[in-house]
Amino acid sequence: MPSRGCSCWLLSLALLCSLAAAKEQYHEFVIRETTVKRLCKSHNIMTVNGQFPGPTLEINEGDSLIINLINRGRYNMTLHWHGVRQMRTGWSDGPEYVTQCPVRPGQSYRYRFTVAAQEGTLWWHAHSSWLRATVYGALLIRPRDGTSYPFDVQPTRELAPILLGEWWDMNPVDVVRAATRTGAAPNISDALTVNAQPGDLYSCSSHDTAVFPVTSGETNLLRFINAALNTELFVSLAGHNMTVVAADASYTKPYTTSLLLLAPGQTTDVLVTFDQPPGRYYLAARAYASAQGVPFDNTTTTAIFDYGAANNASSAAIAMPTLPAYNDTTAATAFTTNLRGLRKAELPSRVDESLFFTVGVGLFNCTNATAQQCGGPNGTRFAASINNVSFVLPSSTSILQAHHHGAPGGVFTADFPANPPVQFDYTAQNVSRALWQPVAGTKVYKLKYGSAVQVVLQGTNIFAGENHPIHLHGYDFYILAEGLGNFDAGADTAKFNMEDPPMRNTVGVPVNGWAVIRFVADNPGVWLMHCHLDVHITWGLAMAFLVDDGVGELQSLEAPPPDLPLC
Repeated sequence: MPSRGCSCWLLSLALLCSLAAAKEQYHEFVIRETTVKRLCKSHNIMTVNGQFPGPTLEINEGDSLIINLINRGRYNMTLHWHGVRQMRTGWSDGPEYVTQCPVRPGQSYRYRFTVAAQEGTLWWHAHSSWLRATVYGALLIRPRDGTSYPFDVQPTRELAPILLGEWWDMNPVDVVRAATRTGAAPNISDALTVNAQPGDLYSCSSHDTAVFPVTSGETNLLRFINAALNTELFVSLAGHNMTVVAADASYTKPYTTSLLLLAPGQTTDVLVTFDQPPGRYYLAARAYASAQGVPFDNTTTTAIFDYGAANNASSAAIAMPTLPAYNDTTAATAFTTNLRGLRKAELPSRVDESLFFTVGVGLFNCTNATAQQCGGPNGTRFAASINNVSFVLPSSTSILQAHHHGAPGGVFTADFPANPPVQFDYTAQNVSRALWQPVAGTKVYKLKYGSAVQVVLQGTNIFAGENHPIHLHGYDFYILAEGLGNFDAGADTAKFNMEDPPMRNTVGVPVNGWAVIRFVADNPGVWLMHCHLDVHITWGLAMAFLVDDGVGELQSLEAPPPDLPLC
């Protein structure tokens, strides 16, 4: 048996080897206009380095990234590294006016962060206005060199990441500006896309349909990302089952299914064995639209998985998968509730902060003086809220800067409610009109460093019940349970999965239902929580947690970088 001193020496050597294995990557992301043609028309869109989708970043766990954003476009810009924990590096998280002021045209900013203790698929996207309609890309985090995936079957190879998106036949910034000006709902997208291509079922599109060559008998790793702004998506691959092995860069117990559900912001890694007769098979995606009577993009996007058989002419029939009905909540629930964490959850035995957040869409009433800006139902403006607070972004500085400099006055208040101000039948068919109007404000909820936080996310049926994909910046969280109707602590707490709940960064709160999440506030800073349907965050369905510093440097927010953009 080695001596204790030898054990310490070996541990130190292992630590040094681990640190040595980590690398630093530097990339320049130049924002500029690029001309692309979709649906028979040419458009100038905002891109990174002229690419649409943007560059794929490939790293190993433990690596650091420096991304120099150079804005040569005509809009303010920030970038968010969706799902990256940003431990102590909140200045690089990216949401405009939350952690930084925007990078203005002609300016630049370096995002600096390390990706530690996370493996799988994440992504990056613009976090200003609706620019993420075209400014987005994949972030692939592989295990460290010499480490394999925790799968029983190792993939023969990985295919290119599959980024699902939306396309507007007009400038998406103009779409949201028009809606903001009038208070009406914005135009829905004109197409759904796979890797920025609508696919065979649209006009002028089949020539550029995304094609994935595959080899008979191989098991491949496929990485799905839903980069769409406002559409949750059912996804299926004709003739093939998919085994889910990770979601939001957290490994899961293998779950075999023919159908995936991805909300905007979510990622899913699957293994597929290509064991069907050689041919060409469609991957297809279309909306899961849970809100009754609300317009949505009801088109279907496709890509082709091609076995490349010699006798497989390009004109041969392509197998098409069967997708659920647009409003099939049963199918959506079956997918989300079958996900389990790969390992036993590291859940705290206590709950220090027990929060209850109602989420939903409402309406702002209008006066005669503002009637011209009220294009919503019956002369109102659309609004959305959490606990009846409709979030308003600051305009003079970011929340994190105001907090760091100890000057919150006029920027935010730390009085976000832990519970809804009025309790009611949240999912009733006819919610009283007296509850439809939220209060506008920039409010945060303060958390002590290290506190164990549980949040019940309760959907409401105020204007229209809908599945809300809620994303929390700076944290992963365990999803303990979800259900339909109103959350009942007495009955529903017994349903909590405390053994192997899935860990995610974006949770779909079921239409007219609830979900319960839990996390430990071990990352100081200001962290936005919002609906990842961009129309809803535009209307105010957001709030922010302010997590205080702990004890010592390693539990404290880093100092702001010298090139942090000025407002």
